[in-house]
Amino acid sequence: MRARRGTGLSARLGRGAPKPVSVTLAPDTDRPPFPGRARRPGNARAGSRVTGYREAGQMPVPLSRKIRQKKQRLAESEQQQTPKESPPLSVGLQRSAYFSSPEDHPARLGPEFFDQPAVTLARAFLGQVLVRRLADGTELRGRIVETEAYLGPEDEAAHSRGGRQTARNRGMFMKPGTLYVYIIYGMYFCLNVSSQGAGACVLLRALEPLEGLETMRQLRNTLRKSTVGRSLKDRELCSGPSKLCQALAIDKTFDQRDLAQDEAVWLEHGPLEPSSTTVVAAARIGIGYAGEWTQKPLRFYVQGSPWVSVVDRVAEQMLSAQQTACPDGLNCLNIE
Repeated sequence: MRARRGTGLSARLGRGAPKPVSVTLAPDTDRPPFPGRARRPGNARAGSRVTGYREAGQMPVPLSRKIRQKKQRLAESEQQQTPKESPPLSVGLQRSAYFSSPEDHPARLGPEFFDQPAVTLARAFLGQVLVRRLADGTELRGRIVETEAYLGPEDEAAHSRGGRQTARNRGMFMKPGTLYVYIIYGMYFCLNVSSQGAGACVLLRALEPLEGLETMRQLRNTLRKSTVGRSLKDRELCSGPSKLCQALAIDKTFDQRDLAQDEAVWLEHGPLEPSSTTVVAAARIGIGYAGEWTQKPLRFYVQGSPWVSVVDRVAEQMLSAQQTACPDGLNCLNIE
């Protein structure tokens, strides 16, 4: 009876089932993952027989080799996904990148920019950024929004009128880009830049503060002579030729410096393009003694800018009326 049950059990397992295949493992010569111990699949050892329902001739892959292959694939994947290191972000006020590598940072305007007639240069200044680097490395920046042109010996409002040269106005007769700093009322300074033509220059009248506003405010509070104790608004920091000199700590020591080469003050290219703004040409300020030159439209400013020192409504109305006939706003100027 027992033999018959055994026979019946074998029959119930199925006659078509695959027979177990015996495989003899060759000794694994791969280096074990840990010295002195060779790891095998399960409890198998070199030379032992492993039975199972494998296809004939199929060999199991040693576990140590699988682990090494998996580690290698993970390492290659991580290497491909690791991002390149990016330079650290600068924090706070830093020295201008120009001085780190002049050839890689052409933002600073060179001598060729200043080599223009006074009127052309006065308009070209609008939108450019004036930079002042203090002794402690702090950099102050302001976008130029207002200028005045002085044409040289023929200009009755210029310090060089009649072609006279003195120790005071020598900077006006030097190469384009030379600073001409003079003092008014015995206490305030004005900053000019020489242009093409002997005795011709451009007065910088107003800036839009961009960087270092708190430092500008401290300098203005220290140097101004009136309304001590009242906190200055941002629009009051550089809205005038003497104000901007106070805000940037510019005095007579800057006279005759080269704006294209100096390391304490320079000009950088600004984002404001002529096509994106309207430039107003108006009469200059504070030259009532200059006769017919008093009304010459030689002051230029960015229309609508809150940083301009004085807005000329009449000039703006005339500009609006002339825009169709004279789109560039320059050829219609009467500066003869």
